Amino acid sequence: MASSRPNLSLLLLLLLFLFTATAITTSQQNEDDDDSSSSPQLALDPSEQEAVYRVLDSVNSAISWRTIFPDDLCASPPDGVVCDYLYASQNGVATSVHVTELHLGFVSDYTQNPPCSSNSTLDPLLFTSFKHLRKLFVYKCFTVARVSLPDPIPEGFGSVLEELVFIENPSLVGEIGAMIGNFTKLRRLVLTGNGFHGSLPGRIGDLVSLEEVTLSRNRLSGGVPTNATSRLKNLKVLDFSHNFLNGNAPDSIGDLTELLKLDLSFNEFTGEIPSGVGKLKKLIFLDLSYNRFGNFGVPLFLAEMPRLREIHLSGNKLGGAIPEIWKNLKGLSGIGFSRMGLQGNIPASMASSLKNLCFIALDNNNLDGEIPEEFGRLGFVREINLENNNLIGKAPFADGFRDRVGRKLKLSGNPSLHYGKSSDPPVPGPALSSSAATRVLVLPLVSFPVALLALYISMKQ
Repeated sequence: MASSRPNLSLLLLLLLFLFTATAITTSQQNEDDDDSSSSPQLALDPSEQEAVYRVLDSVNSAISWRTIFPDDLCASPPDGVVCDYLYASQNGVATSVHVTELHLGFVSDYTQNPPCSSNSTLDPLLFTSFKHLRKLFVYKCFTVARVSLPDPIPEGFGSVLEELVFIENPSLVGEIGAMIGNFTKLRRLVLTGNGFHGSLPGRIGDLVSLEEVTLSRNRLSGGVPTNATSRLKNLKVLDFSHNFLNGNAPDSIGDLTELLKLDLSFNEFTGEIPSGVGKLKKLIFLDLSYNRFGNFGVPLFLAEMPRLREIHLSGNKLGGAIPEIWKNLKGLSGIGFSRMGLQGNIPASMASSLKNLCFIALDNNNLDGEIPEEFGRLGFVREINLENNNLIGKAPFADGFRDRVGRKLKLSGNPSLHYGKSSDPPVPGPALSSSAATRVLVLPLVSFPVALLALYISMKQ
């Protein structure tokens, strides 16, 4: 009797295991049945599937899209094609499936969008067949053969579009106004490095959901309509750089109170830098460099923008002295004040207040006097360009500082400036450009803790 008890216990455990396994299997089957009933096996409409094939053929006809992907393109889509279900609002049951995202143009191995060929074309079905498209991304597809936008783009295109992105398509040409449709839900409008031309349409101000407008490196001309931006209360990024925009920059820019980045560089704006810029209290990045803003001095309202991390005003003949505005701008990591006609001394407060400064360019001005010794104590600086001024005295940079900054310490072109006995003069370098390609963007929020950690480790050693 005693020997049968372990066998009985073992039998009970086995029965319990079988019962539990059966219950789990039944539960999973019920869940699968529920899933299949709530998400039926819907197929992409044949006309929409044909449109996808046509668009893919237009950007790369060398790939046999229909042979490689013969089945429903939403069940087995190629890279770059994203589908989603459309649900009935009453009962939440899926009623159809549609293409909701198209990403064209190979970016990297991590985002393997369909590659575009050198003879890519733009199939008109792209603008007529995808009523539920939320994202359209086109990267380096139109680089050789000239491709024109449909004019006009069909009115029904983009009614639910949230992101419209065309990057590095220099042979894609057309009026910029043709690309600005009735996109009431559009959040990102990024048209950079293309061949768009013409003036900015005022109706861009009707796209009230926009959070980013980047129209850089096109051939846009004319002025900025005052009503083009004033209603975009959610806008965080505004970039019109590297175009041919002219006239006065509108003071209504100050209505964009959520703005984090404002870049109007490399245009032909004239007059005074609008005082409305000073209302952008959340602004982090400001670049107005290489325009034709007049001789009104460095704007004093910069002192009232404490969140700024970078200021670039190079290439504008603002004139005057460098103002004492730095004590409220302690977060600054970059200053671009090259070729501005600045005169007088360099304020010591630029260095004593801006402890997180990583790069400063004051070259090609008419600055005089000695370099404040506080500049030699900037612990995070990576580049200092003071070339071609009238600075005098002994440069306050110790050998250790020179070794750390290296060739990025640029002091040549100051005949009465002495470099010290223990080191050779710094090698002259090209005048610092404040273009996006060469700009140093190192936010102190990142650099300061890292540097502090490195200092702690070195002390421990």
